[in-house]
Amino acid sequence: MSKWQLAASEAAAFGRVAVIMGGRSAEREISLRSGAEVVRGLQAAGVDAFAIDLAAEGRDPVEQLLKADFDRAFLALHGRGGEDGTIQGLLEMMGKPYTGSGVCASALGMDKLRCKLLWQGAGLPTPAFVVLDEGTDLAAVEARLGYPIMVKPAHEGSSIGMSKVCCREELEAAFAQATAYDNCVLAEQWVNGPEFTVAVLGEETLPIIRLETPHDFYDFTAKYEAADTAYHFETGLSDEQKEALQQLVLQAFSLAGCRGWGRVDVMMDANGQFQLLEVNTAPGMTDHSLVPMAAQKAGISFSRLVVEILRTAGMRG
Repeated sequence: MSKWQLAASEAAAFGRVAVIMGGRSAEREISLRSGAEVVRGLQAAGVDAFAIDLAAEGRDPVEQLLKADFDRAFLALHGRGGEDGTIQGLLEMMGKPYTGSGVCASALGMDKLRCKLLWQGAGLPTPAFVVLDEGTDLAAVEARLGYPIMVKPAHEGSSIGMSKVCCREELEAAFAQATAYDNCVLAEQWVNGPEFTVAVLGEETLPIIRLETPHDFYDFTAKYEAADTAYHFETGLSDEQKEALQQLVLQAFSLAGCRGWGRVDVMMDANGQFQLLEVNTAPGMTDHSLVPMAAQKAGISFSRLVVEILRTAGMRG
């Protein structure tokens, strides 16, 4: 029995909960891992939860959901087709409450370019960038951003397709690699400072985590496979800096229209200024994931965390 189990009446009030995972994106395997953890956590709390592996074995995802018997959905999908507003729109048309942000905010969070443009337009700090295409003047990119440069697909997560580059040859190769994942590619000014991630649950932030990796950056391997990635709750920030970071995160999260839960990734530049990298509207929930780690630091068990996230499920405009 879970150490944090709901009363039978409260668990029953959620009805039958579909934990939707898998999908067809490049993050499918991570999503399956996240979803399996969520199912276990909800069941341990006494919730009637079951898994739907969306698009499993080539099945039609719309047909799967229309045929499934559930009252609300916990979205454990990552990447396109699950984190970009499409599944959210379908669930709204079905009249099914779901966890996380609504259609517009999900689409915006998945689109690094337009999210950065929104933050930039509102005066929030985010690293300088250039959109790359076949006709881009790379000399102008080098002049504007300088090296190193981060190259990233605009619509992928989990650092998929991202590269740190230090010369023209590497820039050209990184662009070619990123276009294998997306037709919209960003070259972003490198921020040479500590990286932080801040989870949001409801209207509050969870404890700040400072990330440290011997890799060039916090890449896919560092996130999900490496044993040498360090996660520090001793952030090295003053109380004033912590408060400023938490307020920046809540402002960025709200400005993008995000609700329920999520995570914002931030770096500090050489001048001590925080720089917003991206917002994640359906973060990972694996044994390497950051939101469960921050929740545990706050004294919130995994079962309680997934139940609290489930409580936020509702119809979105």
